[in-house]
Amino acid sequence: MKGSEIFKELEVETESRLDRFLRKHYPQLKLASIYKLLKKGWVRVNQKRVKDPSYRLTPGDKVFVAYTGNVDHMIRSDTREMKPAVMDLDILYEDENYIALAKRAGVSVHPGKNTTTPTLVEGLLFYGQKKGFKPYLVHRLDKHTSGVLLVCKNEESAKLLSSLLKKREVKKRYTTLVFGKTKEKGYIEQPLNGQDALTVYQRIDYFSSADVSLLSVDIKTGRKHQIRRHLSLIGHPVVGDNHYGDRSRNRWFKKNYGLKRYFLHCSQLSFVDPRNGKRFEFHAPLSKDLEETLKKLGDSS
Repeated sequence: MKGSEIFKELEVETESRLDRFLRKHYPQLKLASIYKLLKKGWVRVNQKRVKDPSYRLTPGDKVFVAYTGNVDHMIRSDTREMKPAVMDLDILYEDENYIALAKRAGVSVHPGKNTTTPTLVEGLLFYGQKKGFKPYLVHRLDKHTSGVLLVCKNEESAKLLSSLLKKREVKKRYTTLVFGKTKEKGYIEQPLNGQDALTVYQRIDYFSSADVSLLSVDIKTGRKHQIRRHLSLIGHPVVGDNHYGDRSRNRWFKKNYGLKRYFLHCSQLSFVDPRNGKRFEFHAPLSKDLEETLKKLGDSS
């Protein structure tokens, strides 16, 4: 494991002590190592260095761990060691600063407590060893979400992208399928865990045979599970989402259309690099399982 794997910004959703928050998000690190990161000043809260483990975090706080050195000595002995792994990466774009990938559904970005298969970051570590760079992941997609994921190839670009994300200057667009017939377009402005959250959607199609709507969704904020939670709140849960959605309808849809995960795909990511004014816009086509689902819906309507 390298420091690049903990170089990232985390958003606080519930009140917590700083040390407990870090333990939750970095379960692979020894407790003593977390305290050392704090003591050495590698942890910032809302851009200010915080060394007190008992510091109280509140919803909306931004915690940034900026350590980029080797952390092999910090890993708990009962945690699976992160190792470079051979992985078929679907690369959409690559230059000296960035790699844009089309992430597959079912692949975790980072190792978790029960992760047994290679993760995306391990595949990137292997790729980086061959190409001579260290990958930095400063945003993520959930395990069962597919689509565009942007990876930085150096620390400068990682800091820049993190800053752009913080200022909401990275635009992300998703494609999703929800139950029911939505309005042609609309917005959902509903706080999540005490934080402001805004989701804007437009209906692309409606399939009466299954009573589902295909949506294009822009998120103006980046809260955890924002799209799934917001759409569920307005009575149009994402198809296949058993956590926020309707399990019985999901079972029916899976039986009739074969979809084995929730229908959520990051179709586009764009931003402007302030170093040179260059605009980047990456597109990831729908994955095969989602395309097949839409084809079946079209055939039955």
